[in-house]
Amino acid sequence: MATLALHSPAASSVDRLRSGEASLTVQAAGVVGFALLTGLLAQFEIRLYLWEVPITLQTLGVYSAGLFLGARNGGLAMVLYLALGLVLPFYAGGASGLEHYAGATGGYLVGIPLAAAAIGAVSRRWNSWAGSALAVFAGSAVLFTCGVTWLHFAAGHATWAESLDKGWLRFVVWDLTKIALVSAAYAGTRRLTA
Repeated sequence: MATLALHSPAASSVDRLRSGEASLTVQAAGVVGFALLTGLLAQFEIRLYLWEVPITLQTLGVYSAGLFLGARNGGLAMVLYLALGLVLPFYAGGASGLEHYAGATGGYLVGIPLAAAAIGAVSRRWNSWAGSALAVFAGSAVLFTCGVTWLHFAAGHATWAESLDKGWLRFVVWDLTKIALVSAAYAGTRRLTA
């Protein structure tokens, strides 16, 4: 019976980027590149009637930054993304500005660098497809915990059940799909660059 391993012992060039062994120029390019990628992916949004939080592809960039860049650089890339979004139309649907931190999506924004850093930290040891998926799942839990908690108070929901429904349960299928895609892309990249 085959088992899913959480760690792959095979070395990959991606591992050097994650560990900080790459040149400062390559690391900076990774940070800037993933910040820009996340901003681009945030432009693809679906707003559904009575949904306070849109469906976006933004989390593909967040999850990828954590896996490909590691905890430090993945978190830095997302801090840069958030900083750029204060003055450029980088947030979901081309939005920008500090006022988004006070709204329903503010907790998700705050959780973005925390999620990328968590993914990078957990995937340091767990770098197989299964390990990467679990690492991204952990980062997703961080992101949605921040988002749902903030949403509960910002939107004035009467119950936590309402906040969980509107801020997490509606997104589970979408998020699991993103987790599988990002984990497969990372595992495939590791295999190709081994």
